Amino acid sequence: MKAVLWQGTNHVSVETVPDPTLLLPSDAIVRVSSTAICGSDLHLLDGFIPSMEKGDILGHEFMGEVVEVGRDVKTLKVGDRVVIPFNIACGTCDYCQRGLFSACDNSNPNHRMAEALYGATSGGGLFGYSHLYGGYAGGQAQYVRVPFADVGGFKIETDLPDEQVLFLTDIFPTGYQAAENCNIVRGRDVVAVFGAGPVGQFAARSAQMLGAAKVIIVDRFPERLRLAAEAGIETINYEKEDVLIALKEATGGRGPDHVIDAVGLEAHGHGPGALLDTAQQKMKLTFDRITALRWAILSCAKGGTVSMPGVYGGLVDKLPLGAAFAKGLTFKMGQTHTHRYIRPLLAHIEAGDIDPSFVITHRAALADAPQLYKTFRDKHDGCIKVVLNPWGESAGEVKRA
Repeated sequence: MKAVLWQGTNHVSVETVPDPTLLLPSDAIVRVSSTAICGSDLHLLDGFIPSMEKGDILGHEFMGEVVEVGRDVKTLKVGDRVVIPFNIACGTCDYCQRGLFSACDNSNPNHRMAEALYGATSGGGLFGYSHLYGGYAGGQAQYVRVPFADVGGFKIETDLPDEQVLFLTDIFPTGYQAAENCNIVRGRDVVAVFGAGPVGQFAARSAQMLGAAKVIIVDRFPERLRLAAEAGIETINYEKEDVLIALKEATGGRGPDHVIDAVGLEAHGHGPGALLDTAQQKMKLTFDRITALRWAILSCAKGGTVSMPGVYGGLVDKLPLGAAFAKGLTFKMGQTHTHRYIRPLLAHIEAGDIDPSFVITHRAALADAPQLYKTFRDKHDGCIKVVLNPWGESAGEVKRA
């Protein structure tokens, strides 16, 4: 089969590799019909997530058709159309039983590696996201093995096209959980979102769905701000305004009640802190550039919530913890418990409350993935979200959809 392989920092390729096979009776094999490049895949491309190995298959946003099931799989059968959460969960451990699927105790065979790095118990396994998270092959491929298939395979029994349900695998639930973590008071609370990429777009629209009185999004790319504005979201371009002053002015001097950091470890920005972050990251003195998180803490109103769906990789420096303490902020963060959101968010899609395909800017064949990884990372050609067809033919030069 064809698959997108990580070959080293700044290098991915599409190669022919062996088809996956059932390894355990609880596995299924899915023929992938649609897959996408996630913003967090760019952290792999840029070499910020440790334990990647040359030849690892990338991708954790995918869906398709079940073509083979193990003898213990009870809820899926060959021919079922399914979406697959990006995180892998056993469904039976204490964490899964409490709905904390991303903290699964049984799906990460390399948990000791993660514990050694982070100094704490690790999360569950992830598709296509390093050996730190299990070393599972990803879904930017024509076929993928799905462990714990009864837990991780969600049947899609409507005729909604792939593009309307594909993002249930990650970015829609991730944005929704980020907004839900804010405990928004309907009609009262103001929510600010740092980062107008795909997760930020879904976080902002989810905050609207949850009743925020006002949603403000912060970024520097006009096309991303325009996309948010089309949904009635107020925008701030941090390259044209002082973001902390602008947020105060937009909230009567109080600051947003809740702030969502949808950027994570590769934040851009300006000022001495951003410059020092960049220098320290290049010298391997810190894992993360935290400008967005720093702004989130400094701008958030007293008693508010800082919700962090953006990925962080390790130790950070110059975190204004004193400001967070003085304000009495609440922090919510972590990988999304995707399994708990798929069915309720699918109901919203079926009801017409939201069409997740609004975020797609580029559609292409799997063969075009290497070019599109760089287009997406460098924000060229207005790129916000890339969807790949594993069975399509490359059209050569890829243009915006």
